Amino acid sequence: MKKFLSMTLITVMTMCLFTGCVQKTNNTLKISKKIRIGVCIANINDKFLSYMLNEMKNYSKSLNDVEVVFVDSKGDSNIQLAQVENFISEGADAIIVNPVDTNSSKPITDKAKAAKVPIISLNEPFQIQNDAASYIDSDSKQSGILEMEYLAKKMNFKGNVVIIMGRMDNEAQRLRTEAYHEVIAKYPDMKIVAMQPADWNRARGMALMQNWLESGKQIDVVVANNDEMAIGALKAIEAAGKLGKITVGGIDTTPDALDYLKSGRLAVTVFQDGAGQAKCAIETAVKVAKGESVEKRVIWQNELVTPEDADKYIDKWGKWKAN
Repeated sequence: MKKFLSMTLITVMTMCLFTGCVQKTNNTLKISKKIRIGVCIANINDKFLSYMLNEMKNYSKSLNDVEVVFVDSKGDSNIQLAQVENFISEGADAIIVNPVDTNSSKPITDKAKAAKVPIISLNEPFQIQNDAASYIDSDSKQSGILEMEYLAKKMNFKGNVVIIMGRMDNEAQRLRTEAYHEVIAKYPDMKIVAMQPADWNRARGMALMQNWLESGKQIDVVVANNDEMAIGALKAIEAAGKLGKITVGGIDTTPDALDYLKSGRLAVTVFQDGAGQAKCAIETAVKVAKGESVEKRVIWQNELVTPEDADKYIDKWGKWKAN
């Protein structure tokens, strides 16, 4: 009898090590474990994604009985697939993925579907989105329209425009650039004179703008798919002594962009509430892990941010950091 009791105690203690806690309820032992969520970020060197990552980490700390593991996919779809496979093998209850490349994401959803692990796409859709539990993002087409319409009006609907694009395999790049074309097509006195990708990167945006300026192109407006590339363009414009002569816009409303906006160097940006999306992703993952129903698509509407609004959004960033 003593041997039997000893073996029972060892078994319970072992289960406690793996599940986190043992609770006694109505003279029975109830085993409970933390919900495990895996998060793959496409590239944490991307400024906007780094802010989303920080918000997810901060929010996750406030949750009881939820363990969230974050990994950086380093801009590589193969690395991201391997990370998802690891999360599945380690027993994740739900997985959040910010896809590196929508068109290369089918193996990811295939693996999750086969393992019956709910998966959520964040800030970029999967190729087979129907195989995912949810998709959380801002309206990329709307952000491009807001940005370009403001710049067009500021320029009295005339001038030469250059477009700095994000990664060519990214849906946000495609939709924002498509929006620019649609807006510019409405105004006969506006013309696109060049467009090229700078991969969401400040340094590449700066190098691209330097090349355009050195080529002698007549440029009146720079419309960039994100703030980082817009800031890079502004640095090249300033170095060329043309600050104030070329109007520049971006998207994301990052803290750095708000500094440029407040000083008048950046004409406009667009707020897509990365913190709100980040929190929503974690909340959604917890719900699906518990077997609760969630929205298949959660699309956030964007807000135009002009120099007059800079302080308001600087205050928002301050509140997020405080949390």
